[in-house]
Amino acid sequence: VFCLKKIMDEIHRFNRAQQDGFLPFVEEGIVTLVGATTENPSFELNGALLSRSQVYVLKRLDDASLDLLLDRAEALMDMRLPLTPEARQAMLALADGDGRYLLTMSEVLFDLQDVEPLDVQALAGVLQKRAPAYDKSREEHYNLISALHKSVRGSDPDAALYWLARMLNGGEDPLYLARRIVRMAVEDIGQADPLSILVANAAKDTYDFLGSPEGELALAQAVVHLATAPKSVGIYEAFKAAKKAAHETGSLMPPAHIRNAPTKLMKSLGYGKGYQYDPDTPEGFSGADFFPDEMERRTFYRPKGEGHEQKVKARLERWAAMRARMQADKA
Repeated sequence: VFCLKKIMDEIHRFNRAQQDGFLPFVEEGIVTLVGATTENPSFELNGALLSRSQVYVLKRLDDASLDLLLDRAEALMDMRLPLTPEARQAMLALADGDGRYLLTMSEVLFDLQDVEPLDVQALAGVLQKRAPAYDKSREEHYNLISALHKSVRGSDPDAALYWLARMLNGGEDPLYLARRIVRMAVEDIGQADPLSILVANAAKDTYDFLGSPEGELALAQAVVHLATAPKSVGIYEAFKAAKKAAHETGSLMPPAHIRNAPTKLMKSLGYGKGYQYDPDTPEGFSGADFFPDEMERRTFYRPKGEGHEQKVKARLERWAAMRARMQADKA
């Protein structure tokens, strides 16, 4: 049986239709396809092709592996790199786990003629600083924003500042980061610290006003505020439950006493009848039922008592007791 082995570098550059063209040959065993990509195959390859493939992840090289790579390069060139031990270690750090980049730097050094061993400062003068490994539209973008969000959620301001700096150094749009910071405030903090959303929005406005680099400090301040604020997903969970209930009961009308009654006809139909204006009641609370008549009362918002929610929880419990007493009196 004839079988062709085909190695496709940068396979993610093939579009979906082109990738589909491989399928019949792979399925029949006519072609053994070996694809290489620097992108996440889950995002870049067709599901059908991916399901017929074995994925191997090549991890970044550690310093010992990079040093071994340099040893092999020196053996191949039959010469030592003109570096002090400290500069050699700095070169490994500069490679940041990328063997190909390390060899590129070594080629520059091999071309130097009759030079004394370079120290760290001299090495920096010969080699340009490498740009951070970051692509705003690829997997690393999502990995880093996930790290930033989870560091804030996990109340670690130091890690949050680190990931914020990593993204800014990589060229991320600061306004994208500002939008994500606002999302963190409403999703993970909510009523536990209502000030957080104001701080997040103020950071966005400050960056709009100042720009980089000064405005980036406002983003850092917001990240620290959110990371050190009490956390609650009470609003997030409550709204999710409310949307589910609204989807299930979307045709139910409001009870008559809270319907709008701008005309005599509507008033004659009972719209607005019996409505109590809560601020004018003796206790500022009427205890009325605002759910549809056909729907039992539900509790969506359940504050856990973190931060400001301690006061909110106590207030809701007091109102619930008053409502139960008032409704019992009416019965």
